[in-house]
Amino acid sequence: MRLHCEKPPYLKAGDRVALLSPAYASTMGEVDSAADVLRGWGFEPVIGPHVGRVFAGKYAGTDEERVSDLRWALSDTSIKAILCNRGGYGTIHYIDQIPLEEWGAHPKWLVGFSDISTLHGLLTRAGVMSIHGTMSMFLAKGGEDSTSTLMRDLLMGIVPRYEVPAHPKNIEGKANGILVGGNLCTFVPNLGTQADATLGDNLILFIEEIEETMHNIDRQLQILAMHGVLDRCKGVVLGDFTDCGDEFTYSCIEEMLRPYFEKYNIPLLCGFPGGHDTVNLPIVMGAPVTIDVRPDGSTLQFDIEGRQQKVTCADTEVRHK
Repeated sequence: MRLHCEKPPYLKAGDRVALLSPAYASTMGEVDSAADVLRGWGFEPVIGPHVGRVFAGKYAGTDEERVSDLRWALSDTSIKAILCNRGGYGTIHYIDQIPLEEWGAHPKWLVGFSDISTLHGLLTRAGVMSIHGTMSMFLAKGGEDSTSTLMRDLLMGIVPRYEVPAHPKNIEGKANGILVGGNLCTFVPNLGTQADATLGDNLILFIEEIEETMHNIDRQLQILAMHGVLDRCKGVVLGDFTDCGDEFTYSCIEEMLRPYFEKYNIPLLCGFPGGHDTVNLPIVMGAPVTIDVRPDGSTLQFDIEGRQQKVTCADTEVRHK
């Protein structure tokens, strides 16, 4: 199967952006602060009908309430983008409750990460690109950091071309494919469901993780290998592994994972600043991308329509040109 996704229209001033909580609950203070940031960017925020509900102490309402909000935002043609308030857990509960036809009926940007990786998988399978990027709970801090402003720019058609510093565990090479993946322990359990975007045979796989043991990360890679996912990968991008375990003597997670990809003779780009760390740069899931891994550094380029912007990534800063 060859994956192919449509790019939703970029946003313009006055467009309506829905704020939804598809997994764990956020405080209304965070949601309201994020809405203020969106207004400052020129958009009209619209808070989902059930946002603010709490179920079982963690979930942002019952499964039915969260599904209801998603179906409303997906079907309302006046909504041009969906910003998720936070991740956490819970999207796996309703993978089969919204048909792929509904996800793709009115293409619009959906933004989020972590547990929202499930929704990225659903949209990719429905043929719609989406943005793995920051959410309301982080935007509420002011929206002036690079993580936030680059996401804003991307929504408005300014497409980043990332230059990433060299990493000792990189595997050199150049590859093209469709970007899929996200949070490892979120998307691996979705294998075989309608949220499984790894069924394509032209994959660039993105992986990030937080607070997992090394052995559980290794377990997920074993599962991907046994399901034939790595056979279908043209290249791999490793993001952040924030506060992950060190129970083995590997120097880093990348050292443990590199052998999985060496045997397939595909490029490996390590150290991309995306995931649960301080800097979480936006990337377009379902987009055709090119990765070029060289001795002096790497590039990650989205081969989609839009004004290209060079973004230089470093350990402590991100520079735009």
